[in-house]
Formats: sequence, C-alpha cells, structure tokens
Amino acid sequence: MNLIILLQIAGLLHLGLLVVGLMMPRVVDFDRHVASLPPFLRQLFRVYYAFIGGIIIAFGAISFFLAGQLVAGGPVATAMLLVMLIFWLARFAVALFVFDLSPFLTTRWRRIGHHTINLAFLYLPVVYGYALWKGIAP
Repeated sequence: MNLIILLQIAGLLHLGLLVVGLMMPRVVDFDRHVASLPPFLRQLFRVYYAFIGGIIIAFGAISFFLAGQLVAGGPVATAMLLVMLIFWLARFAVALFVFDLSPFLTTRWRRIGHHTINLAFLYLPVVYGYALWKGIAP
C-alpha cells in the first residue's frame, strides 16, 4: 500500500483517538475521582489532558494533510516522523506495561474498544517507523 495512504490513515486514527479521549473522563468518572484533590492538581490534570489533545490534533493534521511532505523526506520530515514515532512507541508501552484499565473494562464493548485502541497505538509507531526508515534508507 502507498505510504502516503498509510500516513493519512494514521491521521484519521488520531481523530478517532481524540474522540475516544474526549469520552474517557465520563467512562472513568474522572470528576468524582479528582474531586478530593486540591484545585491546582485538578487544573493540572485538565491542562495536561488538553495539551495531549492538542498534540494528537497536530499529529493527525500533519499526518493527513502533509503526508506527501513526510514521505518526500528532508530534515524537518525526518524530525517530525521521529518525534511521532517516539511519542507513539512510548504511548504503546504505557498502554501495555503501566496502565491497568481492568476496573473500567466492565462490558464487552469496553473491552473491544480497549483492544481497538491498542491496535491504533501499535499501528501508529509501525507506520511512522516505516516512513522514517523509507526516508533515510539508501
């Protein structure tokens, strides 16, 4: 399959992950869990959440709208692919080895959604790594 199409699929996956991320606070009853924290810590969580959302929007837009430039290579494309690769590799590792979502996976649909999200977390670093390799391989 064409690498540009693979990158554009990655861009669309970011949109899907953003939608899932917007649903997450309700699913895990975030407000109830953080209600006992000092206001600063509640704000800190929300700000970090918003910043991560902004990064996901940016990565998705770059992947979808600038896929041709990413494939064309050059130092900026290489740097951007490397940043996205590291980000999604780290996120995939966190999904596998850090987060325990079992208390929230209470229905079949939540378990299916969880596995689907993990597939997206795997797809993204594979595609960015492949694009990076294609761009720097002789």
